[in-house]
Amino acid sequence: MSVLQQIWDGILETSWLEGLGVLTGVLYVILAAKKHISCWFFGIFSTSIYIYLCFTSELFIESGLQVFYLIMGIYGWIQWNHDSSDDLPIKKWKLSNHLINIILSGAITLILGFIMDKYTDQASPYLDSFTTVFSLAATFMVTQRVLGNWIYWIVIDLALAILYSSRSLYLTGVQYFIFAIIATFAFFSWLNYYKQEQKRVER
Repeated sequence: MSVLQQIWDGILETSWLEGLGVLTGVLYVILAAKKHISCWFFGIFSTSIYIYLCFTSELFIESGLQVFYLIMGIYGWIQWNHDSSDDLPIKKWKLSNHLINIILSGAITLILGFIMDKYTDQASPYLDSFTTVFSLAATFMVTQRVLGNWIYWIVIDLALAILYSSRSLYLTGVQYFIFAIIATFAFFSWLNYYKQEQKRVER
């Protein structure tokens, strides 16, 4: 059986719960790309589903990450609610901020991956640790409307597509591949917003 056939068969066997999680997750990313505050509602809903799915698939770190997503979804809703959806300024981090984030997140990834590999039956410990740790920073960047968050998400989503597919959650794997594509368009969308805001400031 080819890999594509295996993935397709896995998608056909997808539970309605995973399908609902995928649908609401896609809506979250699309609405976030458009800077629409309702994205957080769908994000919270999708995250609640994946807390259960990840735990039952023995992706324990990822399940914990989903709890963090749930908390950040509530925080993001509150943060974005201070302004209208049409007046949410995009920010840019300095290169030094990104370097610090990558170095610290990389170190924590290795430590967490080692611990989970040695002391638990965690599936794909280092890959799961990577997506978890870097997602923490990327999610916080979304709540703060930092432009570079989408670059992180492109890499994270591709890694998650591999991770979920390895645990037979094929539809979720396809979802994250789609997320990577959406994140690419979202980056350029936010970049356009940022340039427009800079022009208004210069005036």
